[in-house]
Amino acid sequence: MDNATLYLEGARPVLRFERVLPRPPEEVWRALTDREELAVWFPSVIDGAGPEAWAAGAPLTFTFPGGEGPALTGEVLEADRPRLLAYTWGGETLRFELSPRPDGGTRLVFTYRSVPGTAARNAAGWQVCLARLTDGPAQAPDWQPLFDGYVTAFEPVLGPQEGPPAGVGRER
Repeated sequence: MDNATLYLEGARPVLRFERVLPRPPEEVWRALTDREELAVWFPSVIDGAGPEAWAAGAPLTFTFPGGEGPALTGEVLEADRPRLLAYTWGGETLRFELSPRPDGGTRLVFTYRSVPGTAARNAAGWQVCLARLTDGPAQAPDWQPLFDGYVTAFEPVLGPQEGPPAGVGRER
């Protein structure tokens, strides 16, 4: 399933995505941690990204291309190569769980702890990012229709949803 599943941890929304990738876990891990591979699919540059940066407690800084948003800081919470990577991104948490598949591929479960008013925006953005990771940038869907669908689905549970911040491209 491509769409995010929404569940709540207390009042905090959590978005869950599941993907199957044809690459083995070690290659997917590299896509999650290598600066050049991150540039293909992740929405910001992770300063400090590199093999040595991915250890619990390591600080991270996230900068957006073209100054589309303020720099954010974070910290690696868990790193168990090539099975688990979790870190904070501003006040939110990203968690990537990788499981090998019998066919040599990888089952990726990505969870994102969001805030109520931005869950639809973030669900649409992460769906686009994960499509870039799994299928390549040319196959990524348009952000706006995804956002519109998530607004319809999430507003009854979470209340009004914000669009992208001023100055941020609507494709993310």
